[in-house]
Amino acid sequence: MKNSILVDQFLDRASRWQEEMTLLRNICLECELDEDFKWKHPCYTFQGKNIVIIHGFKEYCALLFHKGALLDDAENILIQQTENVQAARQIRFKNLKEVVAQESIIKDYILEAIEVEKAGLKVDNKPTAAYEVPVELLSKFEEDPELEVGFNALTPGRQRGYLLYFSQAKQSKTRLSRIEKSRDKIMAGKGYNDRM
Repeated sequence: MKNSILVDQFLDRASRWQEEMTLLRNICLECELDEDFKWKHPCYTFQGKNIVIIHGFKEYCALLFHKGALLDDAENILIQQTENVQAARQIRFKNLKEVVAQESIIKDYILEAIEVEKAGLKVDNKPTAAYEVPVELLSKFEEDPELEVGFNALTPGRQRGYLLYFSQAKQSKTRLSRIEKSRDKIMAGKGYNDRM
């Protein structure tokens, strides 16, 4: 009940995509998913496992499948947001008409996502060792062996988060600055998105 109220409030405040997201909500509920509110967005679960989340962007709203990489995608409509996103996939909508036209397809995808969850399937994530380590980080490790020890003590997910964050900077000086600013968090065993 509390989660439904949060979703109602989210939809009431949505200045854009309100009709589209309301219809997506109804489709999810028709597929007998439980409604939750996570990451400040409506999230739909099956037996406590995340299946889909509804979110809006400037150019489109989307239904994001948490394990979308495992879906068959017979209609070839799933989109990988960036090359670094491993499991999640989106179906994007630019207007209400598109949601209405694809309603039965959306339901099919949701039902397939539920079956993926029932089967206990997992996405094989790219191992941390497969990520490129920026030259600037390797240099810092040579200068500061404690930093290397701290970095290697992080969980693989936290290591990947930092590697992606550092690598996204186009200039070497920016990568170096990010590494230096992250030292305290790394040494505290915190991930890039964790609070100190």
